[in-house]
Amino acid sequence: MTEKNPPSIFNDVIGPVMRGPSSSHCAGALRIGRLVRDLMDGEIQEVLVEFDPNGSLATTHKSQGSDIGLFAGLLGWEMTDERLPESEQYFQKAGIAVQIKISKFKAEHPNTYKLTLRNSNKKHHIIAISTGGGSVEIIELDGVHLSIAGDYYETLIFTEIDAISLSDYLAKNTKADEIIINQNRTINFIEVKGQSFLSDQELVDITSQFQIVDVKKLRPVLPALSRKEINVPFRNCQEMLAFNRSRNLSLWELAVEYESARASLSKDNVFKRMKEIVEIIQMSIEQGMKGTLYKDRILGAQSPKFQTQMESGKLLDGGILNRMILYVSALMEVKSSMGVIVAAPTAGSCGGLPGAVLAVAKDMELSIEDTTKAILAAGIIGMFIASHATFAAEEGGCQAECGAGSGMAAAALVSLAGGTVQQAVDAASIALQNILGMICDPVANRVEVPCLGKNVMAAANALAAANMALAGYDAVITLDEVIETMNQVGPMLPKELRCTALGGLSVTKTSKEIEKKLKE
Repeated sequence: MTEKNPPSIFNDVIGPVMRGPSSSHCAGALRIGRLVRDLMDGEIQEVLVEFDPNGSLATTHKSQGSDIGLFAGLLGWEMTDERLPESEQYFQKAGIAVQIKISKFKAEHPNTYKLTLRNSNKKHHIIAISTGGGSVEIIELDGVHLSIAGDYYETLIFTEIDAISLSDYLAKNTKADEIIINQNRTINFIEVKGQSFLSDQELVDITSQFQIVDVKKLRPVLPALSRKEINVPFRNCQEMLAFNRSRNLSLWELAVEYESARASLSKDNVFKRMKEIVEIIQMSIEQGMKGTLYKDRILGAQSPKFQTQMESGKLLDGGILNRMILYVSALMEVKSSMGVIVAAPTAGSCGGLPGAVLAVAKDMELSIEDTTKAILAAGIIGMFIASHATFAAEEGGCQAECGAGSGMAAAALVSLAGGTVQQAVDAASIALQNILGMICDPVANRVEVPCLGKNVMAAANALAAANMALAGYDAVITLDEVIETMNQVGPMLPKELRCTALGGLSVTKTSKEIEKKLKE
């Protein structure tokens, strides 16, 4: 497999903009579906989906949105399509036969999809994984190990002979970023990664000189493309602080420096894109506070009542914390009603970071530009986590989702308060230390309880950590070491406590009763 590219804030940390209860389930499945649809030229007659019983998806694929996400992706839909909750019905109307099986195939990753697809001409076997926060990777095609993450335009050229000569020709005559020969005893194809597909004329020239069996074009599913020889200014916090010694940039400016290099965007465009994301978050909060309706969920709309009680003075004086609770609740309710939200860093943790930041910005009467800077500051902390740990609760428990969001939010709040880069980094370290080992045990297999409370706790923890850092508290353990520890602690948690609904609150009597009721 090719070496992994450095994470992008827009690909891996803040986003995707989506509908659905879980980014690793719904958004990830949809992106896998989109890639596989292109492999089948949009013509699918039969689909077999297999989940390993030892993974997470065997117990959560239906309730957390993997099924509807996969169906939507195979239909070619976007992640914000309002028809998403009904994608299974649309799939059936399209006449596509589907079978979902739980079968042992020794999946190494808990979020593994084993797919077999057929149409009148072709049959393909695919193994793909959802790696957290909506990021995905196709790791096997027809028995050949490879890596397709949806961050390139991929042209797959199937040939029966002369793959080496064809590869040499492509290297000399195209602008491909990477050319990879993939083969086993039964299949032989070349994977061409680039900033665009091979042109029609290039394909005509290739076909006239080589024995080509088939050509497939897989469109990228990530917003920031990768490219050959990506050079980013730093990969961890220590490197960032060293980079900044002679520059004295703020944390949000360091985030812009990084993402501009990673995504090949101008600094102005990085800021503009993040501002657009903040505007979406604002709309989601407003929608949530007005009240949301959705039948298939545990919790109804609670944030409107909280707002009424808060404004009438009937709650304990929590200061800014009460507005945080309001905003976090509103975002989580929009998510659970299949409204549009921003995964930040995941859908299951979409409330903690944005709710905390926008609540403080509101209290301080700051502009959307100030809020955007804070979310960018959070994004660079998230980049370190994406680089050296995970956002997938299936791998790391809820410390990987709400925990990560809390650390990111702590740095963002320090930035809003005008703190230094070192104070922001210390706040992130303190917040992450406080939340190590948090389990993921969704009630009734839904991303609602105790997810709402954990998002609120993430915001409150971020506020406390930010104020501690601003007051000069010693974080003691460096951020890089804490992130490394997160990555070690996650696999130590039993699988029952990593988003499988096999332990913790998931198996209480009440949880089982709610699950049964929701299935009726």
